[in-house]
Amino acid sequence: MESYAQAKQIKKIISRANDIVIIQADNPDTDSLASSLALEQILTDLGKNPLLYCGVDLPSYLLLLPGSDRVSKDLPNNFDAVIIVDTSSLSLLTQLQKRGLRPKIASSQVIIIDHHSTAPTVDFANSLLSPKAVACGEVIYELASQLQWPLDLTAKKLLTIAIMSDSLGLTSEATSARSIHIVAELVEGGVSLAELESARRDGLRRDSELIHYKGRLLQRVEFVADERLALLTIPWEEIERFSPLYNPAMLVIDDMRLAKNTQMAIVFKLYGDGKITAKIRTNYGSNVADKLAESFGGGGHPYASGFKITNGTTIDQLKTAVTKEAISLLDKQSQKANEAI
Repeated sequence: MESYAQAKQIKKIISRANDIVIIQADNPDTDSLASSLALEQILTDLGKNPLLYCGVDLPSYLLLLPGSDRVSKDLPNNFDAVIIVDTSSLSLLTQLQKRGLRPKIASSQVIIIDHHSTAPTVDFANSLLSPKAVACGEVIYELASQLQWPLDLTAKKLLTIAIMSDSLGLTSEATSARSIHIVAELVEGGVSLAELESARRDGLRRDSELIHYKGRLLQRVEFVADERLALLTIPWEEIERFSPLYNPAMLVIDDMRLAKNTQMAIVFKLYGDGKITAKIRTNYGSNVADKLAESFGGGGHPYASGFKITNGTTIDQLKTAVTKEAISLLDKQSQKANEAI
């Protein structure tokens, strides 16, 4: 079991608080939501009053997780402590800043529980816990074990979902022996992987309209730099139409990586207010997604990351800059690999 030096301080903050806000980043995913819901269950069992917040609407695929309807876009008026989950980056908490809520958060007792390698930019945390781990759910499990926090079957299922999601079913490079041991311990505690997989597959079912749309998206994929990069741009009108059904980027980004020579897939989304977001995925051995995202103000994992641009850069300018930086990073990665042989 991992032992965290920050555990004592976190325990003190939680013990003195009653109303505790659990905050996700503005790009929620399965790990962040499942981890938040698990924390909600743990804190409830500790006699606390947890409240779930996210500055944006949850993607439709996350609404299948039981309890997702309790996540609010409104920050409560009164709270004693805050737990920011699955990020330590201010750039992923812009809704708090846009709504003028940062001072209110900063004046509270703030805990960050994260697992990303990106350097923290949140400068108002009282306790920052961000060890190397495959998922935020893994960190929460280790923390709960160390502090002997209660883990009922609901919390165990949610933590398993979080770990399995971010580890790609325990197959990602960041998956450690400890990650696998934790899942085994959760299974010993009553979690059924077969049950969770069945629920996951049910969640993959799509409206027939999305099947046809996916085909059109794949036809628009651009392969550049000797097919090392696969690029796709999704305009605002398609985001408006299809996002309520499913995130368009997630429909195709994994398929984009299947071309024989492709090392990286990037999906750009163009918003009505001029904002551009980019979702990045890389194949095994090309673990530079986080570095590419950081170059444009974002962050994430070596194999999955993202960023957003709000400075008026055009999509053509951005694609040129991103392509140049991506190839540079991939070349450096390849050179390192060759030198290590």
